[in-house]
Amino acid sequence: MKKGIHPEYRPVVFRDPGADFAFLTRSTISSDKTIEWTDGNTYPVVDVDVSSASHPFYTGRSRVLDTAGRVERFNQRYGKA
Repeated sequence: MKKGIHPEYRPVVFRDPGADFAFLTRSTISSDKTIEWTDGNTYPVVDVDVSSASHPFYTGRSRVLDTAGRVERFNQRYGKA
């Protein structure tokens, strides 16, 4: 790799405030906010809107759409050509 052209790759905490969930990983993203992690070290923190703790697919709260009902309603309204 060329020296001086790559961003710094360091530990960062990603936090989902809505689900009260956070995880520590490595990233090149920068942030002005910091948080003290459970190991006693301070890391930059990035707040995210959706994580695996709040996404409906991973939590099992996803909805199933009734597409057959929509097709039947369309056919009743406009008929088959």
